[in-house]
Amino acid sequence: MSLSGLATTTLKATAVVGAVGAACVAYAAAIEVRWFTLRRVTIPVLPEGSAPLRVLHLSDLHLMPTQERKISWVNDLAALEPDLIVNTGDNLSHERSVRPLLRAYGDLLDLPGVFVFGSNDYWKPHFKNPGKYLLPAHKQRHKPHGPDLPYEEMRRAFTGAGWTDLNNAKATLKVNGLRLDFAGTDDPHIKRDRYDEVAGEIDPSADLSIGVTHAPYQRVLNGFVGDGYPLVLAGHTHGGQLAVPLYGALVTNCDLDTSRVKGLSTWGHNGRQAALHVSAGLGTSPYAPVRFACRPEATLLTLVRRINPISSQP
Repeated sequence: MSLSGLATTTLKATAVVGAVGAACVAYAAAIEVRWFTLRRVTIPVLPEGSAPLRVLHLSDLHLMPTQERKISWVNDLAALEPDLIVNTGDNLSHERSVRPLLRAYGDLLDLPGVFVFGSNDYWKPHFKNPGKYLLPAHKQRHKPHGPDLPYEEMRRAFTGAGWTDLNNAKATLKVNGLRLDFAGTDDPHIKRDRYDEVAGEIDPSADLSIGVTHAPYQRVLNGFVGDGYPLVLAGHTHGGQLAVPLYGALVTNCDLDTSRVKGLSTWGHNGRQAALHVSAGLGTSPYAPVRFACRPEATLLTLVRRINPISSQP
């Protein structure tokens, strides 16, 4: 092949690659980021003889006031009639998002629920270099500043509706005749977690003990599992947000490995194991409104007696 022919072939190949890349970006920004899905997961953690318990796991809405499609989709989840709501944080992306958020949750607020906060319940998102997300978690830096989102207004609305605040706190709820013990932490990603305030062996008289946190950092997971919690729920990762088909996520935005970036897995520590469910969440930062091979999601967890195998399905 002549030099001119090689140059022409190279230009054509570059153009094809560029066109494919542009198509992928357009799909990620215009379609998948709004292509909400409900996932269903079965987890065998209840005592023998227990009836199934349906838990709706919501995370990372990052709600802007104008996102009516998302508000409507979340509002419709009440038709699932779950027994319990677990909200693992990052609800807000704007100072005027609380009222639209309460519209989104709607009838879900009438159900038993627990919640913890994420960083974007305290701080508005800011533009940042996307390359920072590729850094290991311990090398990421977060500039301290005062909260600029109305998290206290949101907290009052949640607790006023009957949801239980688990930010560095414990609680017990009676749901469908089952005693559920909870421990939760505030967001480990911004170092607001105080696991020492909830530490201690679980009470074996509870039907189920559940650990709840926003960001699934290993130090918090180890605390829950070391204390005997058989189920831990978290969010934060966005499922990697941009995944490579047939490979998976490149990052988790914390020190969790990418094999556990979303969905159901197992976490072990000091000879104990727990079922870990990480939600890929329903939103993104307004400065990075794209998802690829990682649809925004809520999850309906069906907790069943322990003799059943752990399974999941889209």
